[in-house]
Amino acid sequence: MKQLFLLMGLTAMVSVADGQLLKKIGDKAKNIAGSGTAEKPKTGSDKSADSTNPGKTVKTDKDESASIKTYSKYDFVPGEKIIFFEDFMQDAVGDLPAKWNTNSSGETVTVEGRQGHWLKLAKPGWFMPDNITSLPTDFTLEYDVFSDATVHSWGLTTALAELKNKEQPDDNQQHVNSFTLNIIPGTEANGSTQYGRIKNGVEDPANTAQTSHFGDITKSYHIAIWRQKERLRVYFDDEKAWDVPKAFLPEAKLNSVYFLMQLSDNWHFFISNIRLAVGAADTRNKILTQNKWVTHGILFDVNSATIKPESYGTLKEMANVLKDVPDLKIKIVGHTDADGSDAANLDLSKRRAASVKAMLTKEFGIEEGRMEADGKGAREPIEKNDTPAGKANNRRVEFIKI
Repeated sequence: MKQLFLLMGLTAMVSVADGQLLKKIGDKAKNIAGSGTAEKPKTGSDKSADSTNPGKTVKTDKDESASIKTYSKYDFVPGEKIIFFEDFMQDAVGDLPAKWNTNSSGETVTVEGRQGHWLKLAKPGWFMPDNITSLPTDFTLEYDVFSDATVHSWGLTTALAELKNKEQPDDNQQHVNSFTLNIIPGTEANGSTQYGRIKNGVEDPANTAQTSHFGDITKSYHIAIWRQKERLRVYFDDEKAWDVPKAFLPEAKLNSVYFLMQLSDNWHFFISNIRLAVGAADTRNKILTQNKWVTHGILFDVNSATIKPESYGTLKEMANVLKDVPDLKIKIVGHTDADGSDAANLDLSKRRAASVKAMLTKEFGIEEGRMEADGKGAREPIEKNDTPAGKANNRRVEFIKI
């Protein structure tokens, strides 16, 4: 019965009471959203599937080593099954997403220089997806976020909560017991974070703060939140901001995810590629006793075999098993969703599997002869391709013991 608030802003000078910002400082910057055009995918599948770095140019031959090395201490591994995925591609530009509720104003937009669709949070208020009703004790939440202003104060709250009334999520009295995490990115890598607690609607005045390294949020950030029973970890790109062993009560029954826009003066936040996954990864047991480990944690650029750096934790999981069991041999199999042509999807899946094999050899020292690579395209779905979450689960990499 605890809640996570992830508060985002762009200064280190803030004042907070009763969960609300009292002072806003900063400069305005031009609004870059709503008038641009998203880059269109060049080939078949995964039009928005792995677009966790929207500003990147789509390529298939990029050397990934430099970018992935920055994640060498990254230990985030997403949950095994995706239960919610939202990239807003099914929503018409200009509309509030069909399956979201709000007491404010927002719209689906494209943004010049960034791929896919984004939810633009236009005015103060809360924004909640309708179809998240229960969160287990082991889950991960990921999303991308950026702002169209260079400098401003706290603005966005991301909440994981047990609510008594889901129509009033911004009222502290609706929270039985909550954990609040406030993250303040700085414009010169001088951001800070702090956390507090709310119990029975009353905010605990005690909090703990620490310095981190969060810069200009006009650059897109990949946020990863990981709950393991009582433990909480939070990551900004490759930076582990928090690792709190006793953040949640073990019996906590979270039932909501929502975003809260606080103060705004002609600047906005944009979110997309929201992935909620459940279940702890059990790599060793799955590959050694069940002969297969299926992961959704290896991400690629759109329509590309280029591995995203936030895949590092998942790749390291598999590499550690291979190092610990020197006689283990595996086949790496790539899978896509059903969007696009069969031929394009098959080719893409084979190239992605080959990229994983090459990365395990180059960056983790796994002998190439211990691994095979293949792809199945969209031929072996594990869910129907008729929902964003179903498509996201079908986009996967399988490691099979041979």
